Amino acid sequence: MSTSAVPAAAESGLQRFRRAFGRPGAWIICVLGFGSGLPFLLVGVTLGYWFREQGITLGSIGLFSWISLLYVGKFLWAPLLDKWAAPLIGGLGRRRSWLLLSQLGVAAGLAAMALIGPSGQNLAAFLAALTFTTFCGATQDCVVDAYRIEIAPKEDQGALITTYSLGYRIGLVLGGALALYVADLIGWPTTYLVLAALMLIPAAITLRAIEPALASAPQAARQAAPPPRGTGELVENALREYLRPISEFFERNGAKLALTLLLFVGLYKLPDQIIGVMAGPFYLDLGFTKSQIATVSKVYGVWLGFAGALLGGIAATVIGTRRSLLIAALGVALSNLVFLLMAANPGQIWAFIITISADNFCQGFAGSVLVAFMSGLADVRFSATQYALLASLSNLPGKVLGGVSGFFVEAFGFQAFFALSAVSIVPTLWLYWRLRSHMDAPPAG
Repeated sequence: MSTSAVPAAAESGLQRFRRAFGRPGAWIICVLGFGSGLPFLLVGVTLGYWFREQGITLGSIGLFSWISLLYVGKFLWAPLLDKWAAPLIGGLGRRRSWLLLSQLGVAAGLAAMALIGPSGQNLAAFLAALTFTTFCGATQDCVVDAYRIEIAPKEDQGALITTYSLGYRIGLVLGGALALYVADLIGWPTTYLVLAALMLIPAAITLRAIEPALASAPQAARQAAPPPRGTGELVENALREYLRPISEFFERNGAKLALTLLLFVGLYKLPDQIIGVMAGPFYLDLGFTKSQIATVSKVYGVWLGFAGALLGGIAATVIGTRRSLLIAALGVALSNLVFLLMAANPGQIWAFIITISADNFCQGFAGSVLVAFMSGLADVRFSATQYALLASLSNLPGKVLGGVSGFFVEAFGFQAFFALSAVSIVPTLWLYWRLRSHMDAPPAG
């Protein structure tokens, strides 16, 4: 419920802005977004540079990237986070206890990765620490989303998403650009220790934050309900909770349309995600230093991606999701071809800047448009679960294929790889044509 005495519908735009961005929760979410963004690259793209410098093959780097599928599968254990508070520190509340536990888990995991290192004899232990860190990071994302939804009314969610995105981008810059700068100066182990310490900032904010009032309501309802009679009923209830949002999606759309929509969502980001794992090794193989990569890709590129995301959101509103989806899909595919320019001009910073400009801007634009489309697919009664499933599906095919992308590059080279990544948009365009009548029409006039 709004804290303002003026009804939300009667507020002016300036009043809504002041109220939404003035609430403490908006800036708490900013710091929590920073905590979510910081480890994302450290267990993904940034880690690829460390692996490559240790002499690990491209094929192995691609396979190791499958550990990041934990981010895709986080919806599988999200119901457990809704049902129980974290062990030992449950007195903080369901949301804050899991937030603190996952944040401390990320910090501990990054520190363990720094102390172990991906050397030959320690590689198995390093991968175990990487898996633990990734699991904690994915869990943190789940709880931050739930906290954001519950901490403020629906009319203020736009402000919270904005401040979350700001914090998340800052975390990406530190986990990407800062990591490369620091690693150039003092090496990877110390870099990961420094960034592990930075995770204590969102942990401290979690301790000072308030527990959302909504977080206790489901627990009270469960306590009033009769307990399951036996293991069979317990399993049946659990399966029902998992499958109900999925069955509703198929019932509402029909099986054929539902499958087509899911396939479209799953393939939409394929061209972008195929090249993600190989981008870091590609930059290094062209002769760029970690500092150059940090400046162009992890600082300049991140904020250009943010600009693309803003324009994508405006486009989806002004010209409609249908047109925006087509523009975004073509833009991402064409931006992948720009990597051929970079491959033909190794070590040339101008080619690097042009490539990053096209790639990050188009990625940001497409990301916002896809979020708008997926949000419209979710039933309001199951919006959290259905959106989480759609978001996970949108990342699954690209991450799976990204895991074997290194073998393709070793066999055919980077030029063929980038050309193939652009062509991979063709199935998406065919599905778009099939679905165009089910997407929104452009605004009149």
